[in-house]
Amino acid sequence: MNRREFLQLLAQASVAAQLAGCKSLAASSTDELYRMPSGADVRLLHITDTHAQLQPVYFREPHVNLGVGPARGKMPHLVGQHLLDAIGSFSAREKHAFTYLDFTAAAEQFGRVGGFSHLSTLVQQMRASAPGSLLLDGGDTWQGSGTALWTRGRDMVGACNLLGVDVMTGHWEFTYNDDEVLENVSDFQGDFVANNVVATEDALFDGVEVFDEDSGHVFQPYVVKEVNGRRIAVIGQAFPYTPIANPQRFIPDWTFGIRESDLAEQVSHVRSAEKPDAVVLLSHNGMDVDLKLASRVSGIDVVLGGHTHDGIPVPVEVKSSGGITLVTNAGSNGKFLGVLDLKFGASGVSGYDYRLMPVFANMLEEDAAMARYIADVRKPYEDRLSEKLAETESLLFRRGNFNGSFDQVIVDALRSQLDAEIAMSPGFRWGTSLLPGDSITMEDVLSQTCITYPETYARDISGEEIKTILESVADNLFNADPYYQQGGDMVRTGGLQYECWPNEKMGQRIQNLQDSSGKAVTATRNYRVAGWATVGSKSPGAPVWDVVGDYLRSEGTISLDSIDEPVLRGVQNNPGLAQFS
Repeated sequence: MNRREFLQLLAQASVAAQLAGCKSLAASSTDELYRMPSGADVRLLHITDTHAQLQPVYFREPHVNLGVGPARGKMPHLVGQHLLDAIGSFSAREKHAFTYLDFTAAAEQFGRVGGFSHLSTLVQQMRASAPGSLLLDGGDTWQGSGTALWTRGRDMVGACNLLGVDVMTGHWEFTYNDDEVLENVSDFQGDFVANNVVATEDALFDGVEVFDEDSGHVFQPYVVKEVNGRRIAVIGQAFPYTPIANPQRFIPDWTFGIRESDLAEQVSHVRSAEKPDAVVLLSHNGMDVDLKLASRVSGIDVVLGGHTHDGIPVPVEVKSSGGITLVTNAGSNGKFLGVLDLKFGASGVSGYDYRLMPVFANMLEEDAAMARYIADVRKPYEDRLSEKLAETESLLFRRGNFNGSFDQVIVDALRSQLDAEIAMSPGFRWGTSLLPGDSITMEDVLSQTCITYPETYARDISGEEIKTILESVADNLFNADPYYQQGGDMVRTGGLQYECWPNEKMGQRIQNLQDSSGKAVTATRNYRVAGWATVGSKSPGAPVWDVVGDYLRSEGTISLDSIDEPVLRGVQNNPGLAQFS
């Protein structure tokens, strides 16, 4: 018996022992897991943040997703058992899908999730039982894999066309050059919508290509679809902070923003001019922003959100002056398909059923056409993707407010290869998971690092500047006003320990910084800091995947004794935190 077989045996025993803790086994079979009540007037299917993962993956949900201020203890800031308690009934498979609990054992038992060929089968099943269903994609689709990078997102455009995506919006789509974005949008067979992307005045004067010269909209702001005799308006909301969170140099002529008042005007216009039966906001704001927006902009029936990768099994009903808006989010990496069935009465939406369906690859047959397409896309790159770099004895994951174990590998690689005292890595939420005993391939490294600005750096940074960086990112993450949150998580650090006080104000959240030897970080001293993914000017170093690849080849085996997580203070009993130090 080899190590993997032994782990699988342990996993099966562990998962079996956990079944007694499940509140329901009603969704144990394929029929039950992928069944919706009949009688919907309109069915909306929702994917988001697939991050170019065409193949099935493992993906661990977070054990830290802190809500602060009014968001404390509310969706999406519930993890583990707290989330399960909130949703009520769940099966063993759903427990595994929705939480990090017993992840390794359950992953060994239930297998991989996602994969476009399996997702395609589920989409077809849902469409067969509700003809005319609309498939909406919340963005972050063209980025996140080697093939997406090397084809400049075109592999995902083709996959989405084959999947039958009707409408999409974007975020990481805008990290290709603007002409590439426009070419991909042209090749996309659905509608790309973004009400909040507007050309600059100078660009309009120079004749830059836009959807509407009068309004300045770069893309169509909304589209109306006829479904079973009902008019469904879909308004696009691209990621508002794209030029801040990602390099503006790729899209210098376009401006973004939440644009709450513009959205309110657009909803009012759509309501009066188009006479829709329902208005849907296809959003990449992040769920906290969507919840606030829904409470302030009336006339929206549904917000199908993305960006923060939250798998929300139960929609949040938000009250506004115009009534109730449903807000939900469909996770990431192709792991889930959100299925929303709407019923209509005399004055619009009168009822709904919602299921967040986990896409278990071993429960859904591959769609043959999609499988062939994926094989063709990957064929030119298979040798590079499949290169074995090392093996892991530890569970490797990324998803949570602070360092994950794969983040630790990246910062360790940066420190080692670039001879740095401290390393910083962006708080990206995309990236797949690896189980103990797995080989780490170049494809796995690319799934954590594959962006269009991957260059590394090593430079001297003062202790004062290090604290300022950490404070700025912490405010982005823990500001009590969602409109000042830009998504993503805390910058990952290596060789640095500190206390984090999420409930404090800007300038007071980061305290007691220490280096790897336990010495206090001095404000006036310079430290050699390595990093990657600079948003401003391009860094001079090698792509991060080459740096991490070299490190893994030299190590051979990865076994992590600890992760450089900060000491959290002032968040006792927060249901968005599974462990408290």
